[in-house]
Parts: sequence; structure tokens; C-alpha cells
Amino acid sequence: MTVATILIVDDEALNRKLLEAQLQADQYVTRSAASGEEALAAVALAPPDLILLDVMMPGMDGYQVARALKADPASSHIPIIMVTALTDHDARLAGLNAGVEEFVSKPVDRIELCLRVRNLLRLKALADFQKNHSLILEREVASRTADLRTFRLAMDATADAIMLVRRATMLFIEVNATACAMLDYSREELLRMGPTDLRGIDAAELADVYDALIGGASAPAFLETHLWRRDGSPIQVEIQRHAQWVDGDCIIVCGVRDIGARKEAEQRLHRLAHYDTLTGLPNRSQFYATLGKMLAQAGGARIAVLLIDLDHFKNVNETLGHGAGDVLLGQFSSRLVESVRLRESVGRLGGDEFGIILVLHEQQPGAAAHADAIRDMLRLPFDLGGQEVALSVSIGIAVSPDDSGDPDVLMKYADTAMHRAKRAGRDTYRFFTPQMDEEVRKRRELEGALRKAIDNEEFVLFYQPKVQLDTGRTVGAEALLRWRRPGVGMVSPLEFIPLLEETGLIGRVGSWVIMAACRQIGKWLRSSVGPMQVSVNVSGHQFGEGGLDRDVLRALNDNGVPADLLELELTESTLMANTEHTIATLRHVKRHGVQISIDDFGTGYSSLAYLRRFPIDKLKIDIAFVRDITSNPDDAAIALAIISMAHSLKLGVIAEGVETAEQLSCLRRQGCDQVQGYYFSAPLPADQFEQFLRKEAARPAPAAALAGPRRTLLLVDDEAHVLTALRRLLRQDGYQILAARSAAEGFALLALHPVHVILCDQRMPGMRGTVFLDRVKDMYPDTFRIVLSGYTDLESIMEAINRGAIYRFYTKPWDNKVLRENIREAFRHYALLHGLPPGQDDAPQPDALPAP
Repeated sequence: MTVATILIVDDEALNRKLLEAQLQADQYVTRSAASGEEALAAVALAPPDLILLDVMMPGMDGYQVARALKADPASSHIPIIMVTALTDHDARLAGLNAGVEEFVSKPVDRIELCLRVRNLLRLKALADFQKNHSLILEREVASRTADLRTFRLAMDATADAIMLVRRATMLFIEVNATACAMLDYSREELLRMGPTDLRGIDAAELADVYDALIGGASAPAFLETHLWRRDGSPIQVEIQRHAQWVDGDCIIVCGVRDIGARKEAEQRLHRLAHYDTLTGLPNRSQFYATLGKMLAQAGGARIAVLLIDLDHFKNVNETLGHGAGDVLLGQFSSRLVESVRLRESVGRLGGDEFGIILVLHEQQPGAAAHADAIRDMLRLPFDLGGQEVALSVSIGIAVSPDDSGDPDVLMKYADTAMHRAKRAGRDTYRFFTPQMDEEVRKRRELEGALRKAIDNEEFVLFYQPKVQLDTGRTVGAEALLRWRRPGVGMVSPLEFIPLLEETGLIGRVGSWVIMAACRQIGKWLRSSVGPMQVSVNVSGHQFGEGGLDRDVLRALNDNGVPADLLELELTESTLMANTEHTIATLRHVKRHGVQISIDDFGTGYSSLAYLRRFPIDKLKIDIAFVRDITSNPDDAAIALAIISMAHSLKLGVIAEGVETAEQLSCLRRQGCDQVQGYYFSAPLPADQFEQFLRKEAARPAPAAALAGPRRTLLLVDDEAHVLTALRRLLRQDGYQILAARSAAEGFALLALHPVHVILCDQRMPGMRGTVFLDRVKDMYPDTFRIVLSGYTDLESIMEAINRGAIYRFYTKPWDNKVLRENIREAFRHYALLHGLPPGQDDAPQPDALPAP
């Protein structure tokens, strides 16, 4: 058997070598040319059996070479396969017009190359055979001789189906085995059929196509269509056709390739490019494209875009795992799809963000109603493998043409509104307004100014004193970040710190804070101030970015500061994020002596487990529990529980947000170690903080409490003359008498003074006496509580007696003798129960801490 010779034409040497290696592996003889001119010379010298021709070459390109070869009778019969990276129809049509028979795409697949080479060589052999032996071909077609069987074996060896159609009869005169297997017909059955039986196309229409092909009219190199199998199922194919004349009879040679797998792959790639793999919804790019089409075809209709973000979705991934998060996203997307009408589109834009495009009609619910419907459908919890999870969403809405007709602008506006919904507390929706756009612009300006503030060193630290309760002296300070913005002045931390968190700038700023705080500690250490412990707040971003321990140790070393003078304050949420990494970092700095406290304790996880695992020195009671500690039994109980628990774990306790003497007194009696707040001082610049310390040093130390409590009676009545009468009556018995005109004043006095017996009016504005004493029972259970009322409200008073809220009940006007005797009896009972000597009448107990 003669080995075929193939000429490779490509200006890139590496491409030529790759093609030579692939073809030589199939025993072909190869020759190479580096340009079009060299190729023409090589063909003229020794014509090859087939040419592989590159398109893009300097000098003559592939189209010019092909036209030159096909124009020369000596080389016109040589089949040409064009090797190209161009896949558009125009490029391929240009190749067909130049006379190219086949195409192979770069990068070249070896199997595809060899199949196309083999098929073209066999078709060339067939054409040569027909040309040189037309009489023999006629006889073989008619008689099915042994020579035709040999020819059929050659056809059967091809991977593509080959079908020969006689134009005159529009019937098959030969088919190969691949065609039979592809269509599930026997060869004999196919030879009784024609192309119209397989394609469902009109015979006259197909005849016109063949005649145009015979006439030399240009036709697509590849026709994509469907053929029908025996069982009626379609098969997607690609057909290449050319006309061959044999002794005046025209034969249409059809090469047919099954492209079903390729089309499925293309569809998969299309879905990957345009649809979300988890939910099957359109992805961001497809959602944008759909929005653009709907806006273009709106015809005056209003189009609404809803951007939907799942609230706190991160918590699901962190607590239940990403697998559960994926299940939740799938269930949520299904509910979302069910909530929209047929013409409306739903997409997953990424992560936990979804979008809906609504067509708004006057007779149908609007965007707000749809947003409410989405929120309502979430009332039913999601089932994640037996774990029920409740979910809420924040929704931003923008409407065309009201807000904009541009899809990009509309999406931006909806995103702005969605973030506004989040800042409004989540589980709600917001429509875009022009004011929001202005706020976003200002926010961008603020972000830009913040980035410059870091480089221009516009940040400063203020210091708020921490006071030790048993000494009344300042023992430390909290460093608080402040921003002096040029041309603006001091910017509120509430305005810029959340933006630092959101933009990730908090990491850089946090590193600066640690260094600046240590620098100030060092200055105080080497001055008359002396050693002063300073605490700094550490954000979760600083742990997430890594290097916190490196920043801390470098700041201590650079400034010559003992490690125990630096305290790191962390929130509970910061501790619980990436727990193992956090523990390792804290233990590292703890080994060097750095102090660690938990800020805002009680507002987050409040887990006893992390108190045991983390190297903690101190708990900080959040201001939320301090604010109403003198009047809210729950807050008082929480504060006391935190103090007791901390002390049992050998941890210190500091309360923040102390603003009144009453709060201070209450915390002192509960055993709190340190306090900070505006009662002592607002946060101060470093120089003013030093002045504060000097003034404090000049004051004498607070006097110690005198031994022995005095019998104290609290009178609560909103009528001044009643208080005066009661004072006059009861002071002869030697009590320390405190008087309050309201329940609020009563709580304040209770916080400031140890009270033994309370005599309270029942009918007061703001709060009834029984309600007041109910709370007092929870907060000060040792007190003896008596109601004095001019109104017969027996039901509520009896309920209070049954609850233990009150000890006795008297009506106005009272009997002086009876009232005095019963109050004396209440003090006697108190003395018996709590060890107070009867009739003791000592001087009043001073506060341990004076007001500053």
C-alpha cells in the first residue's frame, strides 16, 4: 500500500513540528513549508496527497495559497485542510470560497485531525477512482462486484457516515456501516431510501439545493440538521456535501457526523457561562442580559428590579457548615421561583444575593406587595436535615423608567436600596430614592478621605479613665480612636468606624492604634505619670488578616513598654470567629504578659466554654446592663451574675458607661472592680488626660466607710405634704429618713443608700406603688416593704402581698401610733433576720467614691 504524503504549511516552526509528530504517528510521510510561496514551490516540485494549510501567515495567507492551488489544474485535485483558530462563519466561508475542503481548529485535537485526514484521503482515492475508472465504477454500482466490496470496506472504515446519492433518482446508491449504525437501518433498507426519508424535507426543495451545488453555487461548508432514526428519535448531525460527475451521472457525496455529544458539551458550557450550577437560576451576566432585553421591549411598561440579600446567611455556614448553606440556598431559590409570574425572571447574582425582574401592571400587585410576599414565604422555617432554620431578607427596589432606563444604573440603584434596608435593621425592603444616591456619593467621598487619613496621619487617640472602686483612683485608660478630618473637624466614630470595618481598612488602622497606644504608654512611663495600663479594641478583621501578635510585640519592643501595661479588648463575636486561630494568637501574646479582656460581655455568645478556653483576664459589663441597673431588676441581676461568675473564675470585672452616682453605688455594692464612664470623665486627648490625673492626685483619698449601718427608712409619695407629715412623725424614732417624690427617685436613693424599710404610696403617676415594690423585691430582697394608700385597691395589693412584694398595707389617713409601732416592728424583724442591732443610731455611711 502506498503511504500518503502530506504537506504542512505554517509559518510557526513549533506548529509544524507538532503536526508532523501527530501525522507520523499514523505512518504518514510529511513535508513542511514555512510560507505560502514556499508551499507553492514544493507542490510544483512534488505534488503531495493532501495539504494542511495555516490561515494567518506573512506574505501570502492561507486563502491566497488555496486559491492559487485550486486555480492550477495540476494541483486542483489536492484536498486542503485549513488549520485555523478562527471559528466564525465568515472566516470559514472565505475558506470554502478559496477551495478548502475541510477545517481543523487550533489547538489541534489529534484524533479529529487524523479522522479528517483519513476521510479526505479516502474521498480523494474515491474521486480518483471515479475519474480514472468511470466505466468500472458504473459496472460496480450496477452489479455489486467484488471490487465494489473492497471499496465498501474502505468506506466502512471511516468514523463518519458516508452516503452517496444519485441526483437523478434522489436515492442512496451506497452507504457505509457507520451510516447504518447511526440510523439503525440495514444497508439494504437504506439503499431503498433517500435523504428525504431521513430529514423530513420536501424532495423538490432538496433537489433545488443539489442543483445549486452542482451548478457551483457557494454553500455552507457544514450543514447542521437532524436525521431521524428508525425509532423516530432525532439525531443531530453535521453534513458536508459535494457533487461528483461520473459519466454524465451526478453523484452527491455526503459526509455525515454525529454532533450530539458536541452539542451537549456546548450546551453544558453555555449553562456554566450563563446559569448558576447550584440553583439552576440565571447567573449575574444572564440576569443583566435579560434585564437589558426586558427594558428594550418594555413599550412603556414599568419594570422593577428587586435585589434580595439573605440576612445573617454567614451564620448558617459557620454553625451548620457550607453543605447546609448550599441546601438552604437551593430551597430558598425554589420558593423564590414559585413566587413570580411566568414572564418574570429570577437570578442568583452570587453568594446569598438574588434578583427578580418584575413587569408592573396596573391591575397586578406592585413591587412592594411582591417584596412583602417574599418576606411572608420565609415565615415557614427551612428544614436542613432535621435542623429548622428561620430566615429573613433585605430587599432593595429600583423601578424603570422612574429611576432609570439603563440596566447598569437600575442595578446599582437597587443595590443601594438593598444596603439601606440592611442598615434599617434587616427583614425589610426599601425603594431607591435620589437621597440614597447622594448618600452613596458622600459615602464614597468619606471612604476616599479615610484612605487619605491613614497616609496623612489624621487619626488621634483619646483616653477614658478606668477607676478602681476600692481606692477611687484611676488605674488605667481605654484608648479610643478619633478622626480630625481637615476642613471638617472631629468626625463621630459612629460615622467612620463602621466604614473602616466594611472596607477592610480597620486592619491598617488597628495596627496604627496599637503602635500609637504603646508609644503613649512609653511616654507616660518615662514621665511623672508613671506606669499606666491602656486597653485598645481589636477587631475581627485584625485576627482574620493575621499578624496581630506580630503588631503587638513589635509595638511593645519599639517603645520599651512592659507587656502588662497593654490590654487587648475583644468582643465575643471576634473570639468566636476562627476560634482555633484566635486562641493561638491570644496565647502567644499572653505568654509575653499582655492582658486580655472581653468587651461588651453579655451581649454576644456569653459562653462559659470560651471563658475556660481563652486566656482572659477581665470581663467588661456592657453599657446596656449598666444604663438601667438601678431600676431594672433584670439588668441588676445580669450585672450581679457577671460579677459573681467572673470572681469565681478569678477574673476582674469592669463596668462601662457609668454616668450617675446611683449606678456607681449599685456597682460598688455588687462588688464590681473597676468602672469607666462620663461620671468620671469623657474620653480626653493625652494632654488633658494627664491634667485629669494631676487633679485626681491633688484630691485626698476617699474616706473609708464607717462601721455599722444606720437604720434607714425610705418614704416614697408624690405629695409633698404627705412626705413632710411622715418625716415629722417618724424622725423622733431616730431613723435616717430618705424621701422620694416618684418611683424613679426611689430607685436612685436605693442605689445610693442601704435601705432597710420602705413606706410607699400606692397611687403615683408613672408607676403604682405595688409595681415599684415588686421591682424592689427583686433588686433589694432584704428590704421590708409597706404600702400606704388613700385608695381601696385591695385586689392588686392582695396580689402583691401573696407575691411577697409587700410586708404590710395601711390606708390613709393613718393612725400615728399604729404606724410608728408597725414601722418599729419592721425594723425589729429586719434586725432579727439580718443582724442589725435594735435601735442602733449611728452616723450616716459616706460614699466610698466622691462625685468628681
